[in-house]
Formats: sequence, structure tokens, C-alpha cells
Amino acid sequence: MGREKSPGLKILWVWTLGTAAILVASVVRTRMHDMESMMNQEQAPKQTHHITTGHSDVTVLPESDREIAKELK
Repeated sequence: MGREKSPGLKILWVWTLGTAAILVASVVRTRMHDMESMMNQEQAPKQTHHITTGHSDVTVLPESDREIAKELK
């Protein structure tokens, strides 16, 4: 008689395991999304934007290139 579990206890276990599965899936999905976005950033070619103002061309560099340019000066 000690081995018989009440239906409420079974429902509680199902609820607990289901919640844990949802949380694990959410963490995995978030990590995959973060890793995918990092890979896309690395693969994207570094683009410079050209702005034409009157008689001169001004090149706007990405933030990482600006830091390198400051170090070189």
C-alpha cells in the first residue's frame, strides 16, 4: 500500500518535470541564438559608410576601427 501514489502527487511530478524541461529548452534556445548572432557578426564583412557632404568625402568607420585609428595616431 505504501507504493501506491496519489493522483495529485503524480500530477505534481509531471508539472515539475515539465517546468524543468521548458526552462532547459529556453536556456538552450537563448544560447543558440547568442552563438548564432556572434557567428554572424564575425562573418559579416567590415563595412565603411561613405558620406558625401559638399566637396569632401567623409568615411565613417565602425567603432572597433575607430579605436585602432586612435591608437595609430
